Amino acid sequence: MLGFSFSLPATKVAVEALDPWFVAFGRAVVAALLAVAVLAITRAPWPTRVQWRRLAIVAAGVVAGFPLFSSLAMQSVDASHGAVVIALLPAATAVAAVLRGGERPSRAFWAAALAGMAVVLAFTLAQGAGSLGLADAWLLAAVVLCALGYAEGGALARELGGARTICWALVLSAPVSIAIAAATTTGAGDAPLDAWLGFAYVSAVSMFLGFFAWYAGLARGGVARISQVQLAQPLLTLLWSALILSEHVGPGTLVAAAAVLACVAATQRARVTVAAPTWQDAGPCPSTPAPSASASRP
Repeated sequence: MLGFSFSLPATKVAVEALDPWFVAFGRAVVAALLAVAVLAITRAPWPTRVQWRRLAIVAAGVVAGFPLFSSLAMQSVDASHGAVVIALLPAATAVAAVLRGGERPSRAFWAAALAGMAVVLAFTLAQGAGSLGLADAWLLAAVVLCALGYAEGGALARELGGARTICWALVLSAPVSIAIAAATTTGAGDAPLDAWLGFAYVSAVSMFLGFFAWYAGLARGGVARISQVQLAQPLLTLLWSALILSEHVGPGTLVAAAAVLACVAATQRARVTVAAPTWQDAGPCPSTPAPSASASRP
């Protein structure tokens, strides 16, 4: 979460001078080059046919969907505003975990997750004078697609491992990423250094290294429960937005972020049962132990 929390501020800096489509897909190109190096050095085995199909879902969500829609949103709203809207992501990921991963959160879990979602929606409507703007629509689209990518990737990481899951997803999406990035480089040569530094951050950390730990955590602790840790991300993003971008963080934003943080604490205490996956594959990679059929947290 520490790595991901600076994603929106870094994106905000990058899109002030670079095309948002270039930021979204150019970062995937850079990360794909890093992924090829990691896969080659570790001599990672090729995914199976079923795993490739599941990697396509991961790529659509976290390699293409979230980077693109969040970049479009950062053109017109502050990173601090986007941070609170993105706090919907954990609840959306929990829903995706139920649909894709066979996880069964308790009623207490859902109550806390839905409370956090209600706080975020109330904040968004209040900031938008009672209505949702186009940037909020982009952010909500980013949330939905990212949730699918998180849930699928977290489950798939039980077989491939966290690092190889994001690496193979980046490789799979590389042809599309390269084509779109190459077509949207107009004006990139005149971009200032801070824009390129923001681009470098989202390429190396947000799109690559951050997922090593994130997918490993989702695989080990269960997607629904561990995803709620991300509710703490808005607080960190608000901190970076104030310190780095000098954005004004009002008391309403702080109250909303604190309420959301209280909800994540409640979700961590709630029971989540992890059932056996509904899909079957040829089996996990030889170097990765098979996940247990069930696990729960008291």
